[in-house]
Amino acid sequence: MNSKILTLIFLLFFSFSLSAQVNKESREKIKTLKIAYITEQLNLTAKEAQDFWPIYNAYDEVQRSLRGKNRYEIKKLVKQRGNLDSLSDKDAERLISLKLKNDKALYESQRDFVNKIKRIISHKKILKLQIAEMEFARKLMRKYKRRK
Repeated sequence: MNSKILTLIFLLFFSFSLSAQVNKESREKIKTLKIAYITEQLNLTAKEAQDFWPIYNAYDEVQRSLRGKNRYEIKKLVKQRGNLDSLSDKDAERLISLKLKNDKALYESQRDFVNKIKRIISHKKILKLQIAEMEFARKLMRKYKRRK
């Protein structure tokens, strides 16, 4: 059980360090590429795009904020304790509880987003959006790995 918690915390910490390496300019470039990729994959009409992007951008910001909050708490606690192995079970339990709370908030944000966006695009395009987001993330990771 303890090793599972430590593995989960390590993975969360790793995702934080990966995102910390990307500077603001790179984030903007990635955001621009993501917008272009999603627009192409969804084949949005001008009207759909006009209504879609403000809602999507707000949703994306909430998602990023929630994930960042989780990474920040982990990083802060690990820094206070010196390293990951120095965390007590109580610390680990608190971080897992926070993660579960954030996961619930992420889910609720996704649910709200789908409820808003289904008035603008079809369910089929919503599914295409979810697939496009995953494919874009995979392509980004492959490109990042090749750089290393």
